[in-house]
Amino acid sequence: MYAGRRRPAVGDAYPYRTRPSRPSRAAEAPAARSHAAIPVVVFVVALGVYLGTWTVVFPALLGLVLLWVGGSFLSTRLNPLSPHFYLTRKPSWSAVGTVFLGALLLLAGAYAMWVHHWGPLVPTL
Repeated sequence: MYAGRRRPAVGDAYPYRTRPSRPSRAAEAPAARSHAAIPVVVFVVALGVYLGTWTVVFPALLGLVLLWVGGSFLSTRLNPLSPHFYLTRKPSWSAVGTVFLGALLLLAGAYAMWVHHWGPLVPTL
């Protein structure tokens, strides 16, 4: 094969093919979580308190809506198959907690308004 020439110091076989190494999990950026629900909840709670002066039904309904949204966010956080189902990012734990806290505040506020007669049950004009 190497007639008349000196054999090279390295072998004539092709080098082994190596797969490119995957980056480690520590090098990856942490998954982004959405905090977008927090200002929305603050606005909805303020709106519910304001509308509670008109009728007690509005804070109760808004509290039930926030309770449903909190359950939906919680199931999104716990279900590993849910990313990109209807949200682009999973909500953060603080956002889920804020939604549940806002729901409980509205429901407790509606109950307190009803018990202490601070707002009418039926709207008056």
